[in-house]
Amino acid sequence: MESRPRPVSLREAFGFWLKLGFISFGGPAGQIAIMHAELVERRRWISEKRFLHALNYCMLLPGPEATQLATYIGWMMHRTWGGLVAGGLFVLPSVFILIALSWLYLAYGEVPAIAGLLYGIKPAVVAIVLAAAWRIGTRALKHPALWLISVAAFVAVGLASVPFPYVVAAAALAGALGGRFAPQVFAGVGAHGAAAHHYGPAIIDDDTPTPEHAGYRPRRLAAVLAAGIGIWAAALGALVLAFGWHGTLAQMGWFFTKAALLTFGGAYAVLPYVYQAAVEQHQWLTATQMIDGLALGETTPGPLIMVVAFVGFVGGWTQALFGAEHLFLAGAAAAVVATFFTFLPSFLFIFAGAPLVEATHGDLKFTAPLTGITAAVVGVVVSLAVFFAQHVFFDAAAIDWASIVLAAAALLALMRFKAGLIPVILGCGAAGLCYRLLLA
Repeated sequence: MESRPRPVSLREAFGFWLKLGFISFGGPAGQIAIMHAELVERRRWISEKRFLHALNYCMLLPGPEATQLATYIGWMMHRTWGGLVAGGLFVLPSVFILIALSWLYLAYGEVPAIAGLLYGIKPAVVAIVLAAAWRIGTRALKHPALWLISVAAFVAVGLASVPFPYVVAAAALAGALGGRFAPQVFAGVGAHGAAAHHYGPAIIDDDTPTPEHAGYRPRRLAAVLAAGIGIWAAALGALVLAFGWHGTLAQMGWFFTKAALLTFGGAYAVLPYVYQAAVEQHQWLTATQMIDGLALGETTPGPLIMVVAFVGFVGGWTQALFGAEHLFLAGAAAAVVATFFTFLPSFLFIFAGAPLVEATHGDLKFTAPLTGITAAVVGVVVSLAVFFAQHVFFDAAAIDWASIVLAAAALLALMRFKAGLIPVILGCGAAGLCYRLLLA
């Protein structure tokens, strides 16, 4: 019988979370798949049941669910500092990478080598999302009723363009009713997963008592809310005092706070709102720049909503906030402001709400609705893969066969040969670069 892994120190966890920040490609589906493979299967820091229970809660929240899941697990293991380290390192590498890419984009224009790399990476992203949907689906869809919810979610989001919050609400209602009238179906995906995928004892196992710091206490909840709101008010107030309410940085802080509270269903749900405000209302960047920023966000590590760092950088640069001789400093400052106000609510949601969630991981009244939501998310992830494929495989109504071949090769490498994400991404990027150079 396998022994339980030894406890992990915060220093050891720091190294893992830092590594994760640099390899978290593939959008939320790919990032969650990486965390499952590393934390549940390989390192056994947390059991699959507890992992999925935390994931279900993060799916309910506005904001990037993969970042919130990392924050949740880090908090469970090492209290508040663990959550700050896990969530912060999940975001920081992509901030620095996007600041560097944004500077190259604005200072040097379109670089053929970068364009070729991006051309090859985009099909790999399609394959990564499809592979992740398969892995999540095989764990979550253990009954025809859950398959039905998943297919219905795919049709609703992918074909009927139903807003994601409505899909979540309908799936939760289906789970609540199912938990009452068919509890054996909606008893929780973790229970089924544990039978089919037992990876050995985990540090935080199914029967591990909730840590003392994770217990729900009203006074603690009030203190966390006061601290989070206080930090937000102090940061925004400092920008207002320094630059005025109508200054670009203060307006970015206010706008990205509102955007953070509307990101139900992932980044694509809120991108139209960001486009409308950033391009049309504030004119921080052009429509073409917004599309280019989205391409960079899709193909760099970290959550896709990190495109806000690009929006902030371009806005700070074009507004020349600190004068014409300090364009990079202005762009970097604006990127940091956009990122800070976008992600601050996510940390507050975890630190305030996770104790309530931990108190319910054996309560069918809570887990059944979340089982329904998990089934719906599988369908939504597949619809995201279809969305990617439409934009990657078709160029001006013509089929891009080279992209299709690259995506198929990446999917084969991931599914058949169990290749790592980084080799697949680098291989596709190199192939795309060679292909574009040959065409040129």
